[in-house]
Amino acid sequence: MRSAQQRRADTIRRLETEPNVWLATASATGTPHLVPLSLAWDGARVLVATPTKSPTVQNAVATRAVKASLDSAEDVVLIEGTVEVLDYSSLDPELADRFVQRAGWSPADQEGEWSLLIVSPRTIRAWNSVTETTGRTIMRQGSWVDAAD
Repeated sequence: MRSAQQRRADTIRRLETEPNVWLATASATGTPHLVPLSLAWDGARVLVATPTKSPTVQNAVATRAVKASLDSAEDVVLIEGTVEVLDYSSLDPELADRFVQRAGWSPADQEGEWSLLIVSPRTIRAWNSVTETTGRTIMRQGSWVDAAD
């Protein structure tokens, strides 16, 4: 079984290298929406871009809550967080460049209006087997957990 420190290191490595994240939002009335999006990790937050008129953006604006998952059922990483929605066309150039460099494409080159969603993790759980379900919480209330619990 991996230690909390190893799970944290493995999770950060995956956030830094995996190309996509599954992002789940819900409308104010509770209608769920799940979509894969290009992933950029800035060392503390998940950055994703999507059309402004999408259900993802509309839900994020309404509730400010998201859940995200990396793409593996054998090495699970689940993230719960709060989200800030920014108009991509008026982003700070450094933030826009960070997304483009990591994602490999620019929403500025796409048709229509785009938004950048900045997900600040509040809880992260990571496990890769039944033996790791105990201690799977590696971030709580936005702070990394030092020991598995």
